[in-house]
Amino acid sequence: MADLEKLRQRKGAVRRSEVPASVVTAIHRGELETVNLVEFLVVDHVKLFQGVRSTLALDDTSAKQIQAKIKKLASEGVTQRLVQTGAAFHEALAESDHRETVYQQMATHTSDIVRNWAAYMDTADAKLTFPKRLQRARKFAIDPNMGVREIAWMAVRVPAADKIVSDIEKLYPFARNKNHLARRFAIELSRPCGVWCKHIVPLKERPEIAEELLTLCREDSSKYVQDSVANWLNDASKSRPEYVQDLCDRWLSETDSPHTRRIAHRALRTLRKKA
Repeated sequence: MADLEKLRQRKGAVRRSEVPASVVTAIHRGELETVNLVEFLVVDHVKLFQGVRSTLALDDTSAKQIQAKIKKLASEGVTQRLVQTGAAFHEALAESDHRETVYQQMATHTSDIVRNWAAYMDTADAKLTFPKRLQRARKFAIDPNMGVREIAWMAVRVPAADKIVSDIEKLYPFARNKNHLARRFAIELSRPCGVWCKHIVPLKERPEIAEELLTLCREDSSKYVQDSVANWLNDASKSRPEYVQDLCDRWLSETDSPHTRRIAHRALRTLRKKA
């Protein structure tokens, strides 16, 4: 235990070759989460599954089915491996009485990658309504691990991008949440040009759809949220420059908040370069 506590205080390696063997072993046992992208990329998902298998209420048939699918994903990109592994869990446990038990075990697991698998189990569940997806994603949205927080919004956006447009008011409670991570989740989820996922064309064409959501966070004291709002608007400035300029001008005329000034300055960076 003492060794694990010491490892948890580590700084992530800069190169894959520099990740200590003890760290890799503990990650594959599910005893440690990764602390940066370099560590994330050295993980063998088959070994990780084998390492955490005993901590999950899986029957042998389901476990074999999931492991076989993970082996086939070795040549896929990182995101696709996570997406398809989550889908493998969903498919193997779709009719199982233990599905929710396994899901909860994964969603609260020490391993950040196992928590990612849980998030993508929900992505694969076509029966989930948009409000239910948001409810189940909240724990991932406020996860201490940055990688899990990124997966949180992607896991909802992939199957429900249309609902982000038609039911955007469902994100308002997140934008009003006391937890800045929940507020940031609402903004990242709705970005017109989301990173690592398909763009939401209606929001690129009509960013005013999200104006009330963005306004809820225009004076946010958290730089993490400020950056998200600014990035949202910077995205929109590439397709609707006049709208973004006008919105920032209006915000600045309505409040003298330094937080709003910072957001507006960062939101207009692409337009300044073009000018």
